[in-house]
Amino acid sequence: MRLLIAGWQGQIASALVAQVPSRDDVSAFAAGRPALDLCELPTLQRALSEADPDVIINAAAYTAVDQAETDEAAAFALNCDGARMLAELSALKCVPIVHLSTDYVFDGQLDRPYREDDRTQPQTIYGRSKLAGERAVVAANPRHIVLRTSWVFSSSGSNFVRSMFETARKAETVNVVTDQIGSPTYAPHLASVILDVAAHVSGREDDDDIWGTYHVAGSGEASWFDLAREVMSESDRRGGPSCKVNKILSQDYPTVAARLANSRLDCTKLDDRFGIRMKDWTSGVRDCVDALMSLRASP
Repeated sequence: MRLLIAGWQGQIASALVAQVPSRDDVSAFAAGRPALDLCELPTLQRALSEADPDVIINAAAYTAVDQAETDEAAAFALNCDGARMLAELSALKCVPIVHLSTDYVFDGQLDRPYREDDRTQPQTIYGRSKLAGERAVVAANPRHIVLRTSWVFSSSGSNFVRSMFETARKAETVNVVTDQIGSPTYAPHLASVILDVAAHVSGREDDDDIWGTYHVAGSGEASWFDLAREVMSESDRRGGPSCKVNKILSQDYPTVAARLANSRLDCTKLDDRFGIRMKDWTSGVRDCVDALMSLRASP
Protein backbone atom coordinates (compact mmCIF):
# COMPACT_ATOMS: atom_id res chain seq x y z
CA MET A 1 0.00 0.00 0.00
CA ARG A 2 1.38 3.39 -1.05
CA LEU A 3 0.50 6.36 1.16
CA LEU A 4 0.68 10.09 0.65
CA ILE A 5 0.93 11.76 4.06
CA ALA A 6 0.07 15.45 3.95
CA GLY A 7 2.11 17.09 6.68
CA TRP A 8 5.44 16.09 8.15
CA GLN A 9 6.18 18.30 11.15
CA GLY A 10 3.12 17.81 13.36
CA GLN A 11 2.92 15.22 16.12
CA ILE A 12 0.69 12.83 14.17
CA ALA A 13 2.50 13.19 10.85
CA SER A 14 5.87 12.68 12.56
CA ALA A 15 4.58 9.56 14.30
CA LEU A 16 3.24 8.20 11.01
CA VAL A 17 6.56 8.77 9.25
CA ALA A 18 8.44 7.11 12.11
CA GLN A 19 6.29 3.98 11.98
CA VAL A 20 6.17 3.37 8.23
CA PRO A 21 9.63 1.71 8.03
CA SER A 22 8.48 -0.99 10.47
CA ARG A 23 5.45 -1.88 8.34
CA ASP A 24 6.15 -4.37 5.55
CA ASP A 25 2.78 -3.58 3.97
CA VAL A 26 3.32 0.19 3.68
CA SER A 27 5.44 2.63 1.73
CA ALA A 28 4.87 6.33 2.15
CA PHE A 29 5.62 9.71 0.67
CA ALA A 30 5.31 12.44 3.30
CA ALA A 31 5.33 16.08 2.34
CA GLY A 32 4.60 19.42 3.93
CA ARG A 33 5.23 23.05 3.17
CA PRO A 34 6.55 24.19 0.78
CA ALA A 35 6.57 20.95 -1.25
CA LEU A 36 2.95 20.22 -0.31
CA ASP A 37 0.95 23.27 0.73
CA LEU A 38 -2.76 22.70 1.25
CA CYS A 39 -3.36 26.30 0.22
CA GLU A 40 -1.50 25.92 -3.10
CA LEU A 41 -3.28 23.67 -5.61
CA PRO A 42 -0.24 23.10 -7.90
CA THR A 43 1.74 21.61 -5.00
CA LEU A 44 -1.10 19.20 -4.24
CA GLN A 45 -1.33 18.13 -7.86
CA ARG A 46 2.41 17.58 -8.05
CA ALA A 47 2.53 15.59 -4.80
CA LEU A 48 -0.30 13.28 -5.91
CA SER A 49 1.35 12.73 -9.26
CA GLU A 50 4.71 11.90 -7.71
CA ALA A 51 3.37 9.70 -4.92
CA ASP A 52 0.67 7.87 -6.94
CA PRO A 53 -0.90 6.77 -3.62
CA ASP A 54 -3.42 4.07 -2.81
CA VAL A 55 -4.58 6.12 0.21
CA ILE A 56 -4.08 9.76 1.24
CA ILE A 57 -3.74 10.71 4.91
CA ASN A 58 -4.36 14.37 5.67
CA ALA A 59 -2.45 15.13 8.85
CA ALA A 60 -1.79 18.77 7.93
CA ALA A 61 -3.75 21.37 9.87
CA TYR A 62 -3.79 24.75 11.53
CA THR A 63 -3.78 23.74 15.21
CA ALA A 64 -3.03 26.96 17.11
CA VAL A 65 -6.33 27.04 19.00
CA ASP A 66 -5.85 30.43 20.68
CA GLN A 67 -4.18 32.12 17.73
CA ALA A 68 -7.04 31.09 15.45
CA GLU A 69 -9.35 33.46 17.33
CA THR A 70 -7.56 36.38 15.67
CA ASP A 71 -6.40 34.52 12.55
CA GLU A 72 -9.68 33.12 11.24
CA ALA A 73 -8.83 33.42 7.55
CA ALA A 74 -5.64 31.38 7.91
CA ALA A 75 -7.37 28.70 10.00
CA PHE A 76 -10.17 28.25 7.44
CA ALA A 77 -7.76 28.39 4.49
CA LEU A 78 -5.82 25.41 5.80
CA ASN A 79 -8.42 23.43 7.73
CA CYS A 80 -11.32 23.87 5.30
CA ASP A 81 -10.28 25.12 1.87
CA GLY A 82 -7.06 23.12 1.78
CA ALA A 83 -8.76 19.97 3.04
CA ARG A 84 -11.44 20.40 0.36
CA MET A 85 -8.90 20.74 -2.46
CA LEU A 86 -7.01 17.65 -1.32
CA ALA A 87 -10.25 15.66 -1.09
CA GLU A 88 -11.39 16.82 -4.51
CA LEU A 89 -8.10 15.77 -6.09
CA SER A 90 -8.23 12.41 -4.32
CA ALA A 91 -11.76 11.87 -5.64
CA LEU A 92 -10.65 12.63 -9.22
CA LYS A 93 -8.01 9.91 -8.86
CA CYS A 94 -10.46 7.51 -7.12
CA VAL A 95 -8.19 7.41 -4.05
CA PRO A 96 -9.56 7.14 -0.48
CA ILE A 97 -8.71 9.93 1.94
CA VAL A 98 -8.24 9.61 5.70
CA HIS A 99 -8.78 13.06 7.23
CA LEU A 100 -7.79 13.95 10.80
CA SER A 101 -10.18 16.06 12.86
CA THR A 102 -10.80 17.03 16.48
CA ASP A 103 -12.99 16.98 19.57
CA TYR A 104 -13.32 20.76 19.19
CA VAL A 105 -16.20 20.22 16.75
CA PHE A 106 -18.35 19.67 19.88
CA ASP A 107 -19.37 22.13 22.60
CA GLY A 108 -18.09 20.02 25.50
CA GLN A 109 -21.35 20.10 27.45
CA LEU A 110 -22.46 16.45 27.31
CA ASP A 111 -22.20 14.36 30.47
CA ARG A 112 -20.90 11.31 28.58
CA PRO A 113 -18.31 10.60 25.87
CA TYR A 114 -19.26 12.02 22.48
CA ARG A 115 -20.43 9.66 19.74
CA GLU A 116 -20.01 10.33 16.05
CA ASP A 117 -23.70 11.19 15.58
CA ASP A 118 -23.91 13.68 18.44
CA ARG A 119 -24.67 17.27 17.49
CA THR A 120 -21.65 19.30 16.48
CA GLN A 121 -21.55 22.80 17.91
CA PRO A 122 -17.99 24.19 17.95
CA GLN A 123 -17.31 27.08 20.31
CA THR A 124 -14.05 28.31 18.78
CA ILE A 125 -12.73 29.47 15.41
CA TYR A 126 -10.45 26.45 15.36
CA GLY A 127 -13.38 24.10 15.98
CA ARG A 128 -15.51 25.76 13.32
CA SER A 129 -12.71 25.57 10.77
CA LYS A 130 -12.17 21.86 11.47
CA LEU A 131 -15.91 21.10 11.23
CA ALA A 132 -16.08 22.97 7.94
CA GLY A 133 -13.13 20.90 6.76
CA GLU A 134 -14.86 17.67 7.74
CA ARG A 135 -17.95 18.62 5.77
CA ALA A 136 -15.89 19.65 2.76
CA VAL A 137 -14.05 16.32 2.70
CA VAL A 138 -17.28 14.34 3.04
CA ALA A 139 -18.88 16.29 0.20
CA ALA A 140 -15.84 16.04 -2.09
CA ASN A 141 -14.94 12.36 -1.87
CA PRO A 142 -17.33 9.47 -1.13
CA ARG A 143 -14.29 7.36 -0.18
CA HIS A 144 -13.54 9.22 3.03
CA ILE A 145 -12.67 8.35 6.60
CA VAL A 146 -12.83 11.26 9.05
CA LEU A 147 -10.99 10.44 12.29
CA ARG A 148 -11.70 12.73 15.25
CA THR A 149 -9.20 12.60 18.08
CA SER A 150 -8.39 14.55 21.24
CA TRP A 151 -5.63 15.59 23.65
CA VAL A 152 -2.78 14.37 21.45
CA PHE A 153 0.66 14.19 23.03
CA SER A 154 4.11 12.87 22.14
CA SER A 155 7.78 13.32 22.98
CA SER A 156 8.12 15.99 20.29
CA GLY A 157 6.31 19.16 19.35
CA SER A 158 4.19 21.38 21.56
CA ASN A 159 1.90 19.37 23.82
CA PHE A 160 0.77 19.05 27.43
CA VAL A 161 2.75 15.97 28.47
CA ARG A 162 6.03 17.32 27.18
CA SER A 163 5.26 20.68 28.80
CA MET A 164 4.65 19.02 32.18
CA PHE A 165 7.88 17.03 31.90
CA GLU A 166 9.87 20.18 31.14
CA THR A 167 8.10 22.16 33.89
CA ALA A 168 9.10 19.52 36.44
CA ARG A 169 12.75 20.18 35.63
CA LYS A 170 12.60 23.78 36.85
CA ALA A 171 9.62 24.14 39.20
CA GLU A 172 8.60 22.69 42.55
CA THR A 173 4.86 22.95 41.90
CA VAL A 174 2.53 23.37 38.93
CA ASN A 175 -1.16 24.34 38.85
CA VAL A 176 -3.33 22.24 36.53
CA VAL A 177 -7.02 22.37 35.65
CA THR A 178 -9.15 19.61 37.13
CA ASP A 179 -12.62 20.41 35.72
CA GLN A 180 -11.86 19.54 32.08
CA ILE A 181 -11.90 15.86 31.15
CA GLY A 182 -10.87 14.12 27.97
CA SER A 183 -9.34 11.13 26.25
CA PRO A 184 -5.54 11.61 26.22
CA THR A 185 -4.05 10.17 23.04
CA TYR A 186 -0.41 9.19 22.47
CA ALA A 187 0.54 10.12 18.90
CA PRO A 188 2.47 6.90 18.08
CA HIS A 189 -0.49 4.79 19.27
CA LEU A 190 -2.79 6.92 17.11
CA ALA A 191 -0.45 6.63 14.13
CA SER A 192 -0.55 2.83 14.36
CA VAL A 193 -4.35 2.90 14.24
CA ILE A 194 -4.36 5.33 11.31
CA LEU A 195 -2.10 3.00 9.33
CA ASP A 196 -4.37 0.05 10.16
CA VAL A 197 -7.43 2.00 9.01
CA ALA A 198 -5.66 3.00 5.80
CA ALA A 199 -4.88 -0.65 5.10
CA HIS A 200 -8.55 -1.53 5.65
CA VAL A 201 -9.86 1.06 3.18
CA SER A 202 -7.28 0.66 0.43
CA GLY A 203 -9.04 -0.62 -2.68
CA ARG A 204 -12.55 -0.38 -1.24
CA GLU A 205 -15.45 0.66 -3.48
CA ASP A 206 -17.54 3.83 -3.18
CA ASP A 207 -20.63 1.97 -1.96
CA ASP A 208 -18.86 0.16 0.89
CA ASP A 209 -20.49 0.83 4.26
CA ILE A 210 -17.20 1.52 6.06
CA TRP A 211 -16.91 5.10 4.83
CA GLY A 212 -17.76 7.82 7.33
CA THR A 213 -16.70 9.52 10.55
CA TYR A 214 -15.04 7.74 13.47
CA HIS A 215 -13.67 8.66 16.87
CA VAL A 216 -10.20 7.46 17.81
CA ALA A 217 -8.60 8.43 21.12
CA GLY A 218 -6.83 6.83 24.05
CA SER A 219 -8.98 4.44 26.08
CA GLY A 220 -10.15 5.68 29.45
CA GLU A 221 -10.52 9.25 30.61
CA ALA A 222 -8.68 11.82 32.66
CA SER A 223 -8.65 15.45 33.68
CA TRP A 224 -5.64 17.60 32.86
CA PHE A 225 -4.77 17.27 36.55
CA ASP A 226 -4.91 13.47 36.31
CA LEU A 227 -2.73 13.53 33.22
CA ALA A 228 -0.15 15.82 34.82
CA ARG A 229 0.00 13.69 37.96
CA GLU A 230 0.51 10.54 35.85
CA VAL A 231 3.39 12.21 34.03
CA MET A 232 5.04 13.11 37.34
CA SER A 233 4.53 9.61 38.71
CA GLU A 234 6.00 7.87 35.68
CA SER A 235 8.93 10.28 35.50
CA ASP A 236 9.69 9.95 39.20
CA ARG A 237 9.59 6.16 38.91
CA ARG A 238 12.35 6.38 36.30
CA GLY A 239 14.45 8.83 38.27
CA GLY A 240 13.36 11.73 36.10
CA PRO A 241 12.06 15.22 37.03
CA SER A 242 8.90 15.50 39.10
CA CYS A 243 7.03 18.19 40.99
CA LYS A 244 3.85 18.63 43.00
CA VAL A 245 0.64 19.12 41.00
CA ASN A 246 -2.03 21.44 42.44
CA LYS A 247 -5.68 21.41 41.39
CA ILE A 248 -7.22 24.56 39.96
CA LEU A 249 -10.45 25.33 38.07
CA SER A 250 -10.79 26.52 34.48
CA GLN A 251 -11.76 29.97 35.73
CA ASP A 252 -8.33 30.21 37.34
CA TYR A 253 -6.56 29.54 34.03
CA PRO A 254 -8.23 31.75 31.39
CA THR A 255 -7.44 31.15 27.71
CA VAL A 256 -8.18 33.15 24.58
CA ALA A 257 -10.25 30.32 23.09
CA ALA A 258 -12.69 28.41 25.27
CA ARG A 259 -11.61 24.90 26.26
CA LEU A 260 -14.08 22.01 26.40
CA ALA A 261 -15.28 20.82 29.78
CA ASN A 262 -15.82 17.39 28.22
CA SER A 263 -13.54 16.17 25.41
CA ARG A 264 -14.18 12.46 25.89
CA LEU A 265 -14.74 10.47 22.68
CA ASP A 266 -16.67 7.21 22.39
CA CYS A 267 -14.65 4.95 20.07
CA THR A 268 -17.11 2.02 19.94
CA LYS A 269 -17.86 2.52 16.23
CA LEU A 270 -14.18 2.12 15.31
CA ASP A 271 -14.05 -1.19 17.16
CA ASP A 272 -17.33 -2.39 15.64
CA ARG A 273 -16.38 -1.61 12.03
CA PHE A 274 -12.63 -2.25 12.01
CA GLY A 275 -11.99 -4.35 15.12
CA ILE A 276 -9.51 -1.70 16.29
CA ARG A 277 -9.11 -0.44 19.85
CA MET A 278 -6.77 2.26 21.10
CA LYS A 279 -4.47 1.50 24.01
CA ASP A 280 -5.19 2.96 27.44
CA TRP A 281 -4.00 6.54 27.86
CA THR A 282 -1.82 5.57 30.82
CA SER A 283 0.24 3.25 28.62
CA GLY A 284 0.74 6.18 26.29
CA VAL A 285 2.07 8.28 29.15
CA ARG A 286 4.50 5.51 30.11
CA ASP A 287 5.78 5.22 26.54
CA CYS A 288 6.02 8.99 26.17
CA VAL A 289 7.94 9.47 29.41
CA ASP A 290 10.31 6.70 28.35
CA ALA A 291 10.90 8.57 25.10
CA LEU A 292 11.39 11.88 26.89
CA MET A 293 13.86 10.29 29.31
CA SER A 294 15.80 8.82 26.37
CA LEU A 295 15.96 12.21 24.66
CA ARG A 296 17.15 13.81 27.88
CA ALA A 297 19.90 11.23 28.23
CA SER A 298 21.12 11.72 24.66
CA PRO A 299 24.34 13.75 24.27
